[in-house]
Amino acid sequence: MSSCCGHDHEQKPTSGSGAAGSTLRYRKVGEHRHDHDHDHDHDHDHAHGEACCAPAGVLQPLAASVAGADSVTTQIRIGEMDCPTEEALIRKKLGGMTTVRRLEFNLMQRVLTVVHAPEALDAVLAAIRSLGFTPELPEAGVAPSPAVKKPWWPLALAGVLAVGAEVIEWAGLPTWIAALLAIAAVLSCGLTTYRKGWVAIRNGNLNINALMSIAVTGALILGQWPEAAMVMVLFTLAELIEAKSLDRARNAIAGLMDLAPERATVRQSDGRWAEVDAKTVAVGDVVRVKPGERVALDGEIVSGSSTINQAPITGESLPVEKGEGDSVFAGTINESGSFEYRVTAAAANTTLARIIHAVEEAQGAKAPTQRFVDQFARIYTPIVFAVALLVAVVPPLFDGAWLAWIYKALVLLVIACPCALVISTPVTIVSGLAAAARRGILIKGGVYLEEGRKLKTLALDKTGTLTHGKPEQTESEAWNGGDLGAATALAASLAGRSDHPVSQAIARAAAGVAHAEVEGFEALLGRGVRGEIDGKAYWLGNHRMVHEQGRCSTELEARLDVLERQGKTVVMLVDAERVLALFAVADTVKDSSRQAVAELHALGVKTVMLTGDNPHTAEAIAAQVGVTEARGDQLPQDKLTAVEQFGREGITGMVGDGINDAPALARADIGFAMGAMGTDTAIETADVALMDDDLRKLPAFVRLSRATHAVLVQNIVLALGIKAVFLALTLAGLGTMWMAVFADVGASLLVVGNGLRLLRR
Repeated sequence: MSSCCGHDHEQKPTSGSGAAGSTLRYRKVGEHRHDHDHDHDHDHDHAHGEACCAPAGVLQPLAASVAGADSVTTQIRIGEMDCPTEEALIRKKLGGMTTVRRLEFNLMQRVLTVVHAPEALDAVLAAIRSLGFTPELPEAGVAPSPAVKKPWWPLALAGVLAVGAEVIEWAGLPTWIAALLAIAAVLSCGLTTYRKGWVAIRNGNLNINALMSIAVTGALILGQWPEAAMVMVLFTLAELIEAKSLDRARNAIAGLMDLAPERATVRQSDGRWAEVDAKTVAVGDVVRVKPGERVALDGEIVSGSSTINQAPITGESLPVEKGEGDSVFAGTINESGSFEYRVTAAAANTTLARIIHAVEEAQGAKAPTQRFVDQFARIYTPIVFAVALLVAVVPPLFDGAWLAWIYKALVLLVIACPCALVISTPVTIVSGLAAAARRGILIKGGVYLEEGRKLKTLALDKTGTLTHGKPEQTESEAWNGGDLGAATALAASLAGRSDHPVSQAIARAAAGVAHAEVEGFEALLGRGVRGEIDGKAYWLGNHRMVHEQGRCSTELEARLDVLERQGKTVVMLVDAERVLALFAVADTVKDSSRQAVAELHALGVKTVMLTGDNPHTAEAIAAQVGVTEARGDQLPQDKLTAVEQFGREGITGMVGDGINDAPALARADIGFAMGAMGTDTAIETADVALMDDDLRKLPAFVRLSRATHAVLVQNIVLALGIKAVFLALTLAGLGTMWMAVFADVGASLLVVGNGLRLLRR
């Protein structure tokens, strides 16, 4: 029933066809809703259509119009692009091309999305190659080429040579031996750094490779042989460790794809069973799953039953009983019985694949802290570089100590790189997103992960959110001398045409009653339904509808008041003249709802229940759950107005499970979709999707948001604090070049490691 009893969700969203373009989408209201960079990569729309459904690790070539008829979008994988250093270089190179409309970087996945003129792709690829990178345009369904592993022995050899140079100088042996060993060490491990540095300088970019190349070369010219060698070795070693740490964050989500098996046992046309590649299984095929196996694809059980562990998708701690007609999801574990299921989604569009893709997209969207850090870094490096030039030139004009001051300037050059500061935010955000996904909380962007800590008010729908959403009819009675049996048959006929939970309860209660033919069926938003049976009009709806029709009486109001104060929803059957019968329906509150609301209050979040049900029932349910405030008789536009009102008081969230909750979900600062597992609309529309119906994930989200913010602040303080300390030491004459390397790469390792702590939550 569209809104029998005033519930404003016409129906729960169901799995769609799988194409991203076929699902219903809502755009946020107001600029604060968008988590987009306002440089070249500000737009984060899913303009690339079906490629949105690509599974993790499988990029699809894109050619969808996004910026007008003369623009196409292309995703390019760049294996060498895993740090803001490479991003800045590519941004400067491509940003000056008139045929490039927009750039969007996803460093965690090493993917660059370019919106460009149709004829400009070759020029874009050539520009990327000129920077020493290898652009890759993957074919649909083909995994990207694995990164080439560098041999370890050149770095080990360089380390031995650098230590040798230190020993030679300490022992007072001939300087030329130390110089020879130092140069050999630098050449052994530093050629890549020099090559990258030269490309950066040639393109007018002062990244860490350029600064390190200048600093090491300057140290060699000044005769600081052992120090030059040790600086290059330490820098290369730290870069290697940092890359390994970033890979851990990068693989935190991609590893989820391994949950779905690559093979599935499928029934063939001749009735035999064969094991085939899961990617080749078509929608409608029947798959068999044995005990202990993982489910390969989404589907619906057609025979058999089992207990299934859905923790990889929902974060639920307990297995769930499944039987015929129940849905199963790729990546879940069949713990006991054997069953067969009919495939409802291809491998590229399973719930698991959509979760992974959504989080990968979220990684590419920059959070507020990350945008601030990027802007800060753009002015930090030039300022420190200018200071280094002044230190190298001005003081020697007064004391003549050119070599000493040039050395200090070289140390400052190493400190000038903001790598630790810039890399700290994406690693932290990605770790937070991955930690949430493992718990069945799908967060659509870093902005929502950050904003969650400031959540002031949380509005919640009632049916299916705070309650189980499966009400049962408790009472029925004739009214105005009507025939209860005949009224029940009429009500069941109307209710059977609706999928609203209250309608379904009435239909179930009259399971043995034959349904009459209904013509002109119509859903009355927020009120109920109407239809014609045997040429006569009937309405089945809530208190609001009956009141608007002028059919209420003092006696009826008194009876409704008694039932509603018991927390029951009352639906009435009405003809053109009078109310014929009353049907009372009651829903049960989830135990998890009480605990979730209590935890939210402990976190300082105000809770408000918005329901289309009558005020008395709303207050009764609110008292059971413990919410701060309850508002009944809420139509979809009323919920939207309420969310706007609360939004003036601070960050506001909205929790809902129906399509008609979408306007309020879209208007809220953070929209939470309940039970989004397998639901296209919820995953596409909401900012945060709870993959099951457990509201306790809401306080978990707030706590994770606060922990993420704390780590972000810690990392910024660490990165800037360490830089400031070594900057002061250098200007005071106490800093050395190898200390500056520790200040840079050491700080990077610290912030990366600190950010990865969120994965353990």
